[in-house]
Amino acid sequence: MASNSSHSHPTPMLYLVIFGCLVAGTVLTYLAATWEMGIFNPIVALAIACTKATLVVLFFMHVRYSTRLTQVTISAGIFWLFILITLSLSDYLSRNLFSR
Repeated sequence: MASNSSHSHPTPMLYLVIFGCLVAGTVLTYLAATWEMGIFNPIVALAIACTKATLVVLFFMHVRYSTRLTQVTISAGIFWLFILITLSLSDYLSRNLFSR
């Protein structure tokens, strides 16, 4: 069994940089909500949210510094989420909206 001292760990400065990025992302989300972009509003909001979620998972949850098995498990979970979203959207988009 390998020792944990062989793995690199984030520094407090990196935590502050990531926290600053998350605060900037929050401000960006607010600004995007107040700026009218038509159909692109939810796309921009989701892109910002996904970026912030990725930063939290990678650094604050230590996935970037974890074992390969943990990374594969999280990747499999994200892949499964995409499968579920794809199947749900295919069902929704295949419905006849004018059948009433």
